Amino acid sequence: MAEAALKFGAAETPLYREAPNNIEAEQALLGAILVNNDAFYRVSDFLKPAHFYEPLHRRIFEVASELIRMGKIATPITLKTFLPADEKVGDMTVAQYVVRLAVEAVTVVNATDYGRAIYDLATRRALITVGEDMVNIAYDAPVDMSPSEQIEDAERRLFELAETGRYDGGFESFNDAVKTAVDMANAAYMRDGHLSGISTGLRDLDRRMG
Repeated sequence: MAEAALKFGAAETPLYREAPNNIEAEQALLGAILVNNDAFYRVSDFLKPAHFYEPLHRRIFEVASELIRMGKIATPITLKTFLPADEKVGDMTVAQYVVRLAVEAVTVVNATDYGRAIYDLATRRALITVGEDMVNIAYDAPVDMSPSEQIEDAERRLFELAETGRYDGGFESFNDAVKTAVDMANAAYMRDGHLSGISTGLRDLDRRMG
């Protein structure tokens, strides 16, 4: 967890080839969401906890997502109960780190760009995993797996990655899509103002738009 905290300070050159990631983008997005929960709806249709590189960031995004979808407010205070209390991020507790994420947040305007950067990097990491698996299997193939079957398996995994590696999420079952839409609509309705979506900043207009 110390790595995430260090990213707030001066950049350090890693001594090994690190998987593609952008801790700063993850921090910026999480901070934006904690400051203004509406930022979550700018990325919720394509970004999942698994797309975050830093494990703690995955957990923070997961908890925040669940709270917001339930119509509750996600803040450093409301998240505190659901995060490990005895874990350290550098010289900070997790609770202190989450507060710092919110304090360091500059704007929610770039939330979508941060989300896409995180998503793209997760796709690149997945592509690396597929490539490494292809090489390893080619070097040490199972007895019952022919080269043509290896190619078919590689094509299938690459196709699945191509489908999920899009901002629209690729294929999603009708039931899953409906459930997601209903959950988001309910959460939006339960929030103060009963607005389904991102506020325009004009209360009268928000009420007219539902």
